[in-house]
Amino acid sequence: MQPDDFTQDKWGKLVWNPAGGAGYRAFLPHPLPPKLELTWELAGKLSAADRALGELAGSARNLPNPHLLIGPFIRREAVLSSRIEGTQASLSDLFFFEAAGAGSAVRPTPPDVREVANYVRALEHGLKRLNELPLSLRLLREMHAELMEGGCGEHLTPGEFRRSQNWIGPPRCTLMDATYVPPPPAEMEEALGALEQYLHASSPLPPLVRLALVHYQFEAIHPFLDGNGRIGRLLMALLLCHEGLLAHPLLYLSAYFEQHRQEYYRLLLEVSHTGRWMPWIEFVLAGVAEQARDALWRTETLLNLWQQYHQRFAVARSSALLLRLVDDLFEYPVLTISRAAKVLGVTQRAASLNIQKLVDAGILTEVTGRARNRLFAAQAIIDLADMQRSE
Repeated sequence: MQPDDFTQDKWGKLVWNPAGGAGYRAFLPHPLPPKLELTWELAGKLSAADRALGELAGSARNLPNPHLLIGPFIRREAVLSSRIEGTQASLSDLFFFEAAGAGSAVRPTPPDVREVANYVRALEHGLKRLNELPLSLRLLREMHAELMEGGCGEHLTPGEFRRSQNWIGPPRCTLMDATYVPPPPAEMEEALGALEQYLHASSPLPPLVRLALVHYQFEAIHPFLDGNGRIGRLLMALLLCHEGLLAHPLLYLSAYFEQHRQEYYRLLLEVSHTGRWMPWIEFVLAGVAEQARDALWRTETLLNLWQQYHQRFAVARSSALLLRLVDDLFEYPVLTISRAAKVLGVTQRAASLNIQKLVDAGILTEVTGRARNRLFAAQAIIDLADMQRSE
């Protein structure tokens, strides 16, 4: 890390740590919040983000069952957030992995698909625990334990804050030539305590501005040996619900960050180097507006398909069981006969008969070609969940 990269107005201070023989410098961010000067440009971006988010929240309130769509949204976020860190697994890979189970995939899957599945578990765990716990360091550690379980980072103290120094930089770089060195462990604990206090404190700042501040601060502290980027983006998803901006977790920023990956990293680092918060905050607000519009389009598109399926089977006077199975496909569009039996509360034979009706209707396709342990995919739902929106 080059001290000359940090200006006099940097957001924090450089601290000297004599450990490691020659010693090294690390960066300790100031406690939140910074002093911000409201500009018309910021006000305009904040207004656009609030408006788009309000439209999404209003649309979600009118859904017959918002939980039908949460599954694909969470899994798309898991794929895109993990992709920022270099994974290759697709949304389709994830659905098949979850349905088939580890070691029984029906087709070759990337080895990092387990890491993406862990992201889903971490996010679902965090959303559930928000009903029981405040947004806190304890909750972040719990989510980290879920994120790292059984993956390539399992040896990197899952669920625990680091007790040694980490750093950020190109592959195989050392502490001496790293791009960024976060605070040493002792200073890190102090910075985390201040961040938790800020999370719990009332603030006159707009919630979306706080969202940008908290994400930067977490990434600057970098409290885990691995998984910081993913936990930091999970924290943003939780904050949107915690702050009451969304009743249901339908908006995620990883798609925007992945699309503008270099800008994402550059602006985070610029806050540390120069103390210039506005470009970073405006970047996040632009992302909220764009992803809210995307989520609204994706919600309406999936809802239209759901209504088409329901109308088809309503005209055919199909059983309530079949409609319940259709609903489940919008949460988990790849299923087994065993899952269908559990969802419907029927025997495997009855579940198989209902699945066959959806196969005959062209909604499900059997993808294994086997007589046993078969998997059925609702490809139209998978395609819509993963489709790129045209501007």
